[in-house]
Amino acid sequence: MSEKKVSLTKSDRISVMLRSQFLQGSWNYERMQNGGWAFSLIPALKKLYPNKEEASDALKRHLEFFNTHPYIAAPILGVTLALEEEKANGADIDDAAIQGVKVGMMGPLAGIGDPVFWFTVRPILGAIAASLATGGSLLAPLFFFISWNLVRIAFLWYTQEVGYKQGSEITSDLSGGILQTITKGASILGMFVMGILVQRWTSINFPLVVARAKLSEGAYIQFPDGAVDGSTLQKILSALAGGTSLTPEKVTTLQDNLNQLIPGFAALLLTFACMWLLKRKVSPILIIFGLFALGILGRVAGIM
Repeated sequence: MSEKKVSLTKSDRISVMLRSQFLQGSWNYERMQNGGWAFSLIPALKKLYPNKEEASDALKRHLEFFNTHPYIAAPILGVTLALEEEKANGADIDDAAIQGVKVGMMGPLAGIGDPVFWFTVRPILGAIAASLATGGSLLAPLFFFISWNLVRIAFLWYTQEVGYKQGSEITSDLSGGILQTITKGASILGMFVMGILVQRWTSINFPLVVARAKLSEGAYIQFPDGAVDGSTLQKILSALAGGTSLTPEKVTTLQDNLNQLIPGFAALLLTFACMWLLKRKVSPILIIFGLFALGILGRVAGIM
């Protein structure tokens, strides 16, 4: 072991962060993310252990089982870097201690990755990008790509640095309620965003006629015979804007009644039905084909 004190520079830690983006590049069923984990640490291990044999031993101990959310691995990487740096400088840290810290952190941290990233940040950015796209903006895909990667890379770097500076002391923070608080808050925000998306992006229409009523004269627009001059057209458009009907008969559909009671109620019921089916372990592919069949049958029957 080298007696000269070695330390990881900022560029070394940046190299580790950049490599960590390939954490799942060699995912396997036996040890899951261990290949990507070891690949991420190579720049640091080369710096800390100039001796080839020591570097080889260090790499081997990081080929053990590892699995967590790919972005939440960043603070664990930071703690591991701090421990490896102390070990390389003569601290009494054995391989089991380093592996124990990794295993102890990857479980609790894995639970906050999905609520924060997949259920909160990504849907929010996706909804904004979709709104830009429906408005005809060509910047929509660029907005999503750039904003998502900025958030992701900033999180990877900042949390890795927090782990590196806190070292093994960060594990004591995991025993408190901070993870539960973050998870609960992210879940609530994610469900709130998904509820907004249901109303915005799920469209169900029931054109089934439930009532017809004849309108009295003056309640509908009476179009004159022959050509329509400018002043007459202006009057027609003004009457239409004021709520005057275009036809002498008012037709009320099932969708009109639903819109008056609870707008978007059918879409919400459909969402709850899909959630219930998923909870019953029904395949998502089967649900998708079921929705296709339901839409086709409803259209043929004149209900939808």
